[in-house]
Order: sequence, then structure tokens, then C-alpha cells
Amino acid sequence: MKEKISVMVDGGEASGAPPLGPSLGPLGVNITKVVDSINEFTKDFKGMKVPVTVIVDPSTKEFDIEVGTPPTSALIKKEIGIEKGSGEPNTNIVGDLSMDNAIKIAKMKRGSMLAINLKGAVMEVLGVCVSMGITIDGKSSKEAQQEIFSGSHDKILSD
Repeated sequence: MKEKISVMVDGGEASGAPPLGPSLGPLGVNITKVVDSINEFTKDFKGMKVPVTVIVDPSTKEFDIEVGTPPTSALIKKEIGIEKGSGEPNTNIVGDLSMDNAIKIAKMKRGSMLAINLKGAVMEVLGVCVSMGITIDGKSSKEAQQEIFSGSHDKILSD
């Protein structure tokens, strides 16, 4: 029976320290190889927490790694270079995200979103922007969502 170990690691900076090392040690896998693989898979998410699942077959000592994507808010913060969202999103705007970057984030998160298509995925990203106090191309996130809803961006949002 395969064992699953789920952890949150810093993108590209996993180590054999807790919680990963002590969880892998009893399974007899080469911890260094596992950590190196995780770092290779997560290098694009440097500076963000990334969910990782290591699946180990204790009888053969072989392993597989499944990497999730960071939360949408973390991807937004990375794109616009801020530390945190606004504590007062309706009155204090902390950054501006371009529609192109919103689409990029939606494509990265698409597999873990409930949206049926790219248009819906972008709407979800913009919804996160509303609660973070982030504008889209200088407009409020709600205005940008209304534009998408009315079809203004259909050309760039077709699947």
C-alpha cells in the first residue's frame, strides 16, 4: 500500500528538515532525491508556499510527487509585488493587476477552480482581487467583472 505525505513547502526551497524529513525517514526513501525533485517541481513558485504530496511505495522505495498551486491570492501578490492585501479593500487600494496577468493566473489555477471556462476562471481571480483591494487596469475589480460579463473581453477570453 502506498503512503501519502502532504506538506506545504516554500517553492524551490524544500529541505529534509521537519515536517518532510521525519515523515519520509521511516519509509526508507532517499530523502535527498525527494527534496531535490520537490525543489525542481516548485522552482517557479519561489517565495510562495506550495502544497506538495509525496506518494511513496514502501516496498520498492519509489516515489511520485504531486504539486498543487499556491492560493490565488499568493499568485496575485507575486504578480504585482505586494506583501499583503488591503485590510480595508473598499477604501484602501494596494495595487493594480493587468487583465493579462489575471488571465495568466486563471490559467495557472484552472485545474483547481470550479469554473467551466477561462472566462469563469478569470471572474474568480477578479473576485479575489475585490477582497484584496486590488484594481484591474485602473478599474475596480467589480467594474472589470462587469466588463467581462457584458462580453467586452470575449475575444481574449475564448478557450
